[in-house]
This record gives sequence, structure tokens and C-alpha cells, in this order.
Amino acid sequence: MYQSETSKFRYLFLDYCKGNGIDIGFGGDPILPTAITIDLPIPYAETGESSQNLRGDGRNLYWFNDNTFDYVYSSHLLEDFTDTEEVIKEWIRVLKPKGYLLLLLPDEQRCRAYFKKSSRPYNEHHKHEDFSLSKIKAILNSLEMKIIEEFDTLIYEPEQSDYNFAIIAQKK
Repeated sequence: MYQSETSKFRYLFLDYCKGNGIDIGFGGDPILPTAITIDLPIPYAETGESSQNLRGDGRNLYWFNDNTFDYVYSSHLLEDFTDTEEVIKEWIRVLKPKGYLLLLLPDEQRCRAYFKKSSRPYNEHHKHEDFSLSKIKAILNSLEMKIIEEFDTLIYEPEQSDYNFAIIAQKK
């Protein structure tokens, strides 16, 4: 088992993880132990041993009413969906007004460069060549979300890649 991206950058999000929240695609390492965890029936990444609460792929949060959660967190999942905007709309739907959407994601071009020069296999689940902070910002701005913080280049250790970015947005 390798260290999760969430564990490397958890500190960026903790101030926004107050109240009730969900972690979509958590892979065994939730943002907080109290978050409701959602992942595939058989997750393709296992980065921790926390139990899974719900099984699903994150496109349809049918378990929840509108305006239910104080935060929605997801790490390295959104890039796996073809219709990024529709998935974000669904995640925003379950957020309360003033709730936070917390995303930790890979910049696709930097990610591809990293995998090319490293011995790690490329993640074939990624759907978009242009997946980046600017793409996610444009979607969030079109949905009238307020961007609170953004981190374009995240490096956990100097010898590691800089392909991660993060964005924190608030529902208006």
C-alpha cells in the first residue's frame, strides 16, 4: 500500500472540514474519520484501512438530499469522469449554501510527464488531456462557486512530482 495523496496534503483542507461531510473516492484514507466515505464496490486504489460507508462511483449521490453537507472532498477522482461539469454539479447539489467543495487533483500534462520519467505506470482512467487547475476554475466560475483558495503546484517531498493541484470553493 502506498501513501495516499490525501495524507500528503490533508493539512490544506482541514480548516474547511467542519460539520458533516463526504469523501468521494476515498480509497481507504478519508479526509477525516467522521466523513461519510464513498467509493466503488471494489476500489481500484487502496491507500488505507478505513471502512467504506457507501458504494457508488460518485456521479450520482442519490443517497442524499439537496443542501445536505458542509463539505464535499475528493482526491484524484474527478479526472476519471468524461463529463466533469455534470459531476461537479452533482457534488455541489448536496452542498449546503456556504458549504465547501474541496478538490485535490492531478494536472494531466504534468502527470503524464511524471509517469513518463518514473517507473510508475500511467493511470489509464484519466479522461482529459487538458485537465488542469484552469479547467476546473472555469467550470466552478460558470457554476457561480466562489473560489476561496487555489494551489497550482503541490510538492510533498523535493524528489517527488509537482503534478498535484488543489482548489477550495464555496457554494454561494
